Amino acid sequence: MRYPYLVIEGNIGVGKTSLAKRIARDHGARLILEQFEDNPFLAKFYADPERYAFPLEMSFLAERYNQLKMELAHPDLFSTFTVADYYFSKSLIFARNTLEKDEYRLYRKIYNIIYSSLPRPDLYVYLHASVERLLQNIRKRGRAYERHITPEYLEKIQKGYFEYFRYEKDMRILVLDVNRIDFVANEEEYRSLEQLILEEEYKVGITRLKVEPSPGGGGLRKH
Repeated sequence: MRYPYLVIEGNIGVGKTSLAKRIARDHGARLILEQFEDNPFLAKFYADPERYAFPLEMSFLAERYNQLKMELAHPDLFSTFTVADYYFSKSLIFARNTLEKDEYRLYRKIYNIIYSSLPRPDLYVYLHASVERLLQNIRKRGRAYERHITPEYLEKIQKGYFEYFRYEKDMRILVLDVNRIDFVANEEEYRSLEQLILEEEYKVGITRLKVEPSPGGGGLRKH
């Protein structure tokens, strides 16, 4: 396997979990999914961000660290590779956009202490879609606790990811603009996207690609 530890990331509603699940199923990979739905602060945060931002981000930090530390410390001999629908740096990206300055400084100190103990992915894939497309997807899946998500919040998270990429120099980061495709419903588009992620060789640094349906059908074209 070209990338033994693969991360599929992106903003809320972009389809990262669906893609990670499908790749893992098709290739017999170990799947690591973020356990966000069980977080007792999530619905409270969307309803009252100022009050619940800090407990939410601290609980996510602890949960993500414990999960990744446990999963990645023990190789799975029956899996071809590992694919996750989040990376630990997601904690910092979201916290920076939700916490007050004093809270964020404290949070960052704790984050820095534990970040260095976790392995980095061999390929980090970021799925990019417009805020309008994200909101459509969020409405379509109909999770009650997500009904308070605003376009402004999604824009802040999006900017947070792009800012993070500017300072992350030691990873292979593949940014894929998926605005014009539907890899969940369209089998040919999924297969082409899967091949683009798993079979291409990417150098350390950022590679940006826009993918769209081929004019004659039968997959995707990239540019």
